[in-house]
Amino acid sequence: MERHPLMESSAPTSAPSAIWHIVWQVVEGRDLLANPALIARIRSRVLAAHRQPGRELLHYLLTPAEMHLLSRLPARTAPGELARAIGNIVARWVRQAQGAPGVVFAGPYRAYAIESDEAARNELRMLAWRPVALGLCKAPTHHTSSSLRVTLALRRVEGFKVWGPLRLFKGELPEARAAFSARVASRPSAIEIRQWELSRGMVLAPGDAGTFSEVTRPVHGLAAALVAASQPPGIDGALMLLERWVRVKLALRDGDASALSSHTLAGARVRALVASLAVQLDLCSAASVARHYGRAKATLSERMAACRDSAEDRAILGLPLGRIVEESIALRCAQPVAGYRDAAVL
Repeated sequence: MERHPLMESSAPTSAPSAIWHIVWQVVEGRDLLANPALIARIRSRVLAAHRQPGRELLHYLLTPAEMHLLSRLPARTAPGELARAIGNIVARWVRQAQGAPGVVFAGPYRAYAIESDEAARNELRMLAWRPVALGLCKAPTHHTSSSLRVTLALRRVEGFKVWGPLRLFKGELPEARAAFSARVASRPSAIEIRQWELSRGMVLAPGDAGTFSEVTRPVHGLAAALVAASQPPGIDGALMLLERWVRVKLALRDGDASALSSHTLAGARVRALVASLAVQLDLCSAASVARHYGRAKATLSERMAACRDSAEDRAILGLPLGRIVEESIALRCAQPVAGYRDAAVL
């Protein structure tokens, strides 16, 4: 029986490797899809850069303002080696295509390690839906400047090997392609999209920097999930979610959430617990939490130290962060906790 190349290469390779998501964003006024010839040149360059031994292109996506690569590289190969082989020449081609000198990319490339095959499968799903999230099309397969249609056998691109992404799915070619299709058919929710954008640096989380100014900062992992689910969106909204979780936790223990006011020890305790969780999650600094509440950082730091000395508070802070974030997000849609509205201002 003749075997398809996917079947021959479906077993894990002996050489250790790592999967990276490499992304570039362009400055305003630049367009990676300026004309068909530019698109073809960029695609050819991306494919050529993956011809070195051990490199494998799992997915590529071009939009007017973004370029994404999902690449498998040898374990000791830095993603910068691949990025440098692509970014500079693409920038030159964009300048030529648009007939305008100047900066093309908004800062250097960013590279994110994809920790598992399951994470890579989800990354493929998020990248498939990225053009829809950007309003470029109504369905993922309508966007032609990506490898999605090639992997689904809807078109052919010379040099792109479909068994790269399909190796992440079980079975031989038909089964693996069906599993890939089923995975990318699941549309991400608005919160999933927001979390992914935050985790990949596509957007930054806004936060209060003082009385008259606002700053933005990157957030990742669980902090990104919290920010994505917050209302208002941003660092301050995420702190409000954490605050409500802390209130509920203390109400379960103390049974008197309505007693929490701005000048009580209970109120100071809530602020300190929120600040401690924010730091653990790498959501923001204690100074940012102090500004959020309009309090002095020194006073807040003293209360945070007191929490670390309290066995009861250590038990709260020692809960799995994933569980805390999950419960905080769940509380967003829950009914108001008795007494919570009476204690809205700490």
